[in-house]
Amino acid sequence: MKVLCIIPARMGSSRFPGKPMEKILGVPMIEQVYQRVALNKTLTTTVVATCDDIILKHINSIGGRAIMTGLQHERASDRCAEALLKVEAEDNCKFDIVVMVQGDEPMVHPDMIDEALSPMLIEKSILVTNLLGEITTDDEFEDRNCIKTVIDRNYDALYFSREPIPTRALGFNKPMGKQICIIPFRREFLLRYIQLSPTPLEIAESIDMMRVLENGFKVRMVPTKFNTKAVDTEADRLAVEALLINDSL
Repeated sequence: MKVLCIIPARMGSSRFPGKPMEKILGVPMIEQVYQRVALNKTLTTTVVATCDDIILKHINSIGGRAIMTGLQHERASDRCAEALLKVEAEDNCKFDIVVMVQGDEPMVHPDMIDEALSPMLIEKSILVTNLLGEITTDDEFEDRNCIKTVIDRNYDALYFSREPIPTRALGFNKPMGKQICIIPFRREFLLRYIQLSPTPLEIAESIDMMRVLENGFKVRMVPTKFNTKAVDTEADRLAVEALLINDSL
């Protein structure tokens, strides 16, 4: 089985412009993500997908691989689909699964990729999975940068939102958790995804996975044993830097 990991990254983040090249413990964040993901042994190939020359040049300078993609993409999943086809053309191969790891996840552990892949290796009907993390504070529950998800009893997602769901009355307890953006797609489903028009709730929530749900497909959520924090603001960067000081990787 051939598994491609694509790390989408762009400098034009509305919440934190330039964040891929912001340093964490002296290392640009996109480099942190790339190096940590590349430690995973299941992956066949790892690339960064970007529309920015500064990111492309930096990844190349550290011996990594980057693919230049178009400026038009609103969703990371769309950018990954373009990168997939370019990598396949360059390598003259066809991948089975594409794992998207967002470029603002500098605490990603290589074993998290195997966690996210595991249901797909058992159930051929699963088209896409997301890692599911715990929400541990009221502040995180209220934070719009933390994408909340409600799941059913089979661990399939019912809804994703930047708002506190399912209800503040429950606090930050199950059946709700947070999306961690390590997202494997079956190759053919990723290519089908980009043929689907953006959907109303996808646009309203600014969440890729809503396009999947609104078209009647399922997203399997996979609980992770790892604690991570994405970087959406300068405060997040400082918090992650403190958390990584004693990190084993």
